[in-house]
Amino acid sequence: MSGSVGRNLGLVLALLLLVVVGAVTAPDTFTSLDNMLTILRQASIIGVVSIGMTFVIISGGIDLSVGSVVGLASVVATLAAIQDLADQLHWVVMIIMALAVGAGAGLINGIVIAYGKVAAFMATLAMLVAARGLAEILAERRTLVVEERGFVTFMNTDILGVDMLIWIFAVVAGLGWVLLNRTTFGRRTIAIGGNREAARLAGINVRRHTVWLYVISGFTAGIGALMYLGRTTAGTSTHGTLLELDAIAAVVVGGTLLIGGRGTITGTVFGVLIFATLTNVFVQNNLNSSVQAVVKGVIIVVAVLLQQRFARPSGRAT
Repeated sequence: MSGSVGRNLGLVLALLLLVVVGAVTAPDTFTSLDNMLTILRQASIIGVVSIGMTFVIISGGIDLSVGSVVGLASVVATLAAIQDLADQLHWVVMIIMALAVGAGAGLINGIVIAYGKVAAFMATLAMLVAARGLAEILAERRTLVVEERGFVTFMNTDILGVDMLIWIFAVVAGLGWVLLNRTTFGRRTIAIGGNREAARLAGINVRRHTVWLYVISGFTAGIGALMYLGRTTAGTSTHGTLLELDAIAAVVVGGTLLIGGRGTITGTVFGVLIFATLTNVFVQNNLNSSVQAVVKGVIIVVAVLLQQRFARPSGRAT
């Protein structure tokens, strides 16, 4: 179980167990194709943000700001000036602005952490507060409606009967897997998480690489903001509230070590699906959401305990 195959097998079994419980307790609705797609749709936004979070945590860092960055990016993309510009040019302008805000916030985080030598926890906590506050100021605590129907139509398009949000999640997960497992960038990320000083002595520009990791995390938060806009057709400073906690939980349950040096994109995807399926099982059975929160907490604690039990210094992502 200490190997990547064993860890992923454990996640598959946990997911299958939840599916069996759902099928037994709500046989008429849970196993339907529509409900399966609903689970994937609900997992998509958290999943995309969790992919970026995986890279940061593998490197030994943390990003508490992603939820607030999602809210800020959604507000900026739906400002009247931006939507007017999109109306004159193309709704792609909204996409560019959301992604730019996300990447920009990540860039600030990365520079403060890597070059300012501020602890990742404190730097991203500051961004969490500042981004949410700036979003409230820009939106004037109002909900901004998406007027560009072309954007809404695109984000709600079904391809082969599958929602666009699910496709976006699949594409981001696929690209994240390739980046982590098939590129020098991914190997350097794992090396930094395993031993930062050794990575520096090996010739890796640790500070520059760290900046890029937080840019990736912010960029995926920008994608998450676009997905919120497509699903709700509105931008608001409340988008992404506590999303960072869900993302961190999914990454940890997926087998990524909080101390860095080991993790997989596949594990993160399974972690996201486990929580989304658990939520759906509770909804299907009309169970108390408070009990669901307790169960989630127990799952997280068990995952961390298993990490401590099976973690190996030589572990690496696959």
